[in-house]
Amino acid sequence: MAKDKVYTGTGRRKTSVARVKLIPGKGKVTVNGRDVHEYLPYETLIMDLMQPLVLTKTNEIFDVEVNVTGGGFSGQTGAIRLGITRALLSYDSTTAKDSENSFRKPLKAAGFITRDARKKERKKPGLKKARRAPQFSKR
Repeated sequence: MAKDKVYTGTGRRKTSVARVKLIPGKGKVTVNGRDVHEYLPYETLIMDLMQPLVLTKTNEIFDVEVNVTGGGFSGQTGAIRLGITRALLSYDSTTAKDSENSFRKPLKAAGFITRDARKKERKKPGLKKARRAPQFSKR
């Protein structure tokens, strides 16, 4: 692995967009210039975004730098996770010699490669929300 090689990936979820850089290092994760434990309020969210690194056993090999905008914590976490996965795949394509030791199979089996396309449904005219109709009154 080249010492100064940076691997990038873009992840999206709901209205969040995350630009992720994997830099060879000791496993430090920074989100918008702050430590991940300082940025995200819940430990479960941090565990969620670290899943691709833990699955591929690369959490001690790379430092992760993330720029994320839009949405809330949950959407941002999903976007970061997809960005990390895509960056790992770009790293894997440059280093893996055979498909046996490829990251793609375990990441695909865990469902990390697929982008979650669910978004908030738009409000329709005559309704209170996307599907919530006004209360029916018989009289």
